[in-house]
Amino acid sequence: KVLKADLFVSLHCNHSDYPNARGIEVYVADAESKYSDDATWFAFQVQAALNKELGYESRGVKFANFQVLRETIDDFASLLLELGFLSNENYERTIFRVNKELKGYYVTIHLRSDSVV
Repeated sequence: KVLKADLFVSLHCNHSDYPNARGIEVYVADAESKYSDDATWFAFQVQAALNKELGYESRGVKFANFQVLRETIDDFASLLLELGFLSNENYERTIFRVNKELKGYYVTIHLRSDSVV
């Protein structure tokens, strides 16, 4: 709010009791706001880009009532990204290998000013 941002993205890693669970999930608030359409549109764009550019398997765009989405829904378009399952040994090795090689993990989002929010 203080920064007067146009977009809020919360990054997470998932966990499952099923050790072979994999894929990314993109969440949007399940409540309506003036930013709902922009958030939903952007969620589908992010999902497609992560799949195309990084090869991440998608588990879909979903709607949820997560606290971080509830608390930001009236201020800007908001997304919560679950970037894979740390409980999946193959994913865990991959993410730590990428982190070691690159000294960090970065996703760059390029937007035209007339296309979002």
